[in-house]
Amino acid sequence: MNKEQRGFTLIELMIVVAIIGILAAVAVPAFMDYIKRAKKTEATLQLNKIGKNAKRFYVENAQYVADVGPDLPEGKPGVGGCCGGHGALPNHCKADPAAWTDPGTAGAWKTLDFEIDEDSLFYYGYNGVATSFTATATGDLDCDGNEIVYTLKGIAVNGTPAVTLSEPPPNSD
Repeated sequence: MNKEQRGFTLIELMIVVAIIGILAAVAVPAFMDYIKRAKKTEATLQLNKIGKNAKRFYVENAQYVADVGPDLPEGKPGVGGCCGGHGALPNHCKADPAAWTDPGTAGAWKTLDFEIDEDSLFYYGYNGVATSFTATATGDLDCDGNEIVYTLKGIAVNGTPAVTLSEPPPNSD
């Protein structure tokens, strides 16, 4: 006599489905948080580059770049920044390397030797005087209309340039 082949019971299958559901409920939010944190690193890396270039300029010229760097790459400040697919990547600002070096409009960017040559999630601004500057990175990472702003402030204390990076509050985007 042959033994009957036996499959899984309905209860066993339901338990497996429930376990998979619980794992997904835990993993998906953690993954989305990880993705958002990864996107935010662009701002800190680029602002650190601006800070290094500004400090170098200060050491060489005894002042910060006293000029304005307009918001670049061109996003739409206040209305979703880089959202809407301006660049090759979805919801990224389109790269325009020439805009960063245009003597008529680039202002401080050319002097700071700063440009972004890839599509980006943030647009950047700079405003400086001889003794201090403020640089910003503004973006709407999930295109919900809530922009976050990273701010880099530079000052000179007793002739020594220093910068401070301020990040937006957690979960503000």
